[in-house]
Amino acid sequence: MDTEETQVMARTGQFTTTLGWETAVRGRVAAAVDRFAGPLADLAERDANDGDTRLLVADFFSVGLNFSKYQDLTTEYRTSGDSIDYAIVLDGELFAPVEVRRIGQDLDLRNIQMARRLAVEQGVDWVFLTNGRVWRVYHLRPDADGGAPQPVVVVDVDLLDQDSHDSNVDGLFLLTRESVEHGRLEAMRRWREAAEAAPLSGALVSDEVVAAVRDRLRESAEHPGHVGEDEEIRRVLTEEVIARGLLG
Repeated sequence: MDTEETQVMARTGQFTTTLGWETAVRGRVAAAVDRFAGPLADLAERDANDGDTRLLVADFFSVGLNFSKYQDLTTEYRTSGDSIDYAIVLDGELFAPVEVRRIGQDLDLRNIQMARRLAVEQGVDWVFLTNGRVWRVYHLRPDADGGAPQPVVVVDVDLLDQDSHDSNVDGLFLLTRESVEHGRLEAMRRWREAAEAAPLSGALVSDEVVAAVRDRLRESAEHPGHVGEDEEIRRVLTEEVIARGLLG
């Protein structure tokens, strides 16, 4: 089966019964990472410009992430007269603006100002930023006070970091067309939010965790006859463990 036929089957969900879609997609992403390692290194060595980097990015979107260059990617979106490098369009609707910088440029929030503006105008939640080497995806989190949505990194990979090959494949897997359609990117976004300091702090002083800590302390205490107090444990967790950890 050739690559073009495989990509068509991937887009239509027609995978073989011996391989689930996740296994097939991860394999395709891993193969693309290996395939583009050489061209990426060449671009980095000669510090290629924006245009050459965009060519490689478009190819990786197609070969690795399974977004059709002719159906899912467009250069038509503009905001306040400024152009966006690409935009991902799914089922006729904007999914995410894509900003591309030359491969040697460091990436930061200044690079997505236009993309953020377009996303807010169009009511979408995602922004992609890449220089071919680093692929970073932001979720625009609604502001609790009604201000502008704030970008939060959900995926961040460096394809030239050879020691992170497996984690790079895991991250890029989330950016594939299939993962977007199956809700995997959104699931990672929810997990990232759940694992932040505030919700973790709340979990640490929940009744279930406090009870588990109390039982563990009873087992290890020199005087097991003392039953211990849940509120005492909760106070220490709040004032000594969590507060000091956040301040530190």
